[in-house]
Amino acid sequence: MKIVAIAGSIVGSKTRTAIDYTLNIAREKYPDAEITLLDLAEYNVVFSDGRNYMEYEGDTKVVTKTIMAADAIIIGTPTFQASIPATLKNIFDLLPVNAFRDKVVSMLVTAGTTRHYLMVEQQLKPILAYMKAHIVPKYVFIEEKDFHRKEIINDDVLFRMERLVEDTVLLVEAYAGIRKAKDTEYDF
Repeated sequence: MKIVAIAGSIVGSKTRTAIDYTLNIAREKYPDAEITLLDLAEYNVVFSDGRNYMEYEGDTKVVTKTIMAADAIIIGTPTFQASIPATLKNIFDLLPVNAFRDKVVSMLVTAGTTRHYLMVEQQLKPILAYMKAHIVPKYVFIEEKDFHRKEIINDDVLFRMERLVEDTVLLVEAYAGIRKAKDTEYDF
């Protein structure tokens, strides 16, 4: 199973901290999984210009091909101006409309206040649904108060991260089983 985590911002540290915690849980619970982190701050991704993702070069091609090869994607995003950052939106724009077909996508969201809780429901989930993702219904919302010096100090958040990883992997396995059963019906 290939799990790709995306730290969807090029500034700040809270989202990266949350993704790191989550990936540590994933590596511990699922040591056979192939886990890749795409921290967008570490890549020089160009703006989408409408080309097929395979036509881009450099970091843009690496990032998009890595996402397209994943079975599961864990998206970590901060909330900027009550929305997702442009760097993350650009990734979606670079990919084809069916990019997440047969992929499970789960989400971690960092924000300064609870007022941004519904950003996921009103913006991120509709984009993922449009791109045909199997969306893990529950996501982890982490507020400013849950951090102290690049550490997550809220045990409930840590528990929800563990559950998010578990739900992501279980959904990948469930959908793989369903696809396998369906493929055997075709008798090829």
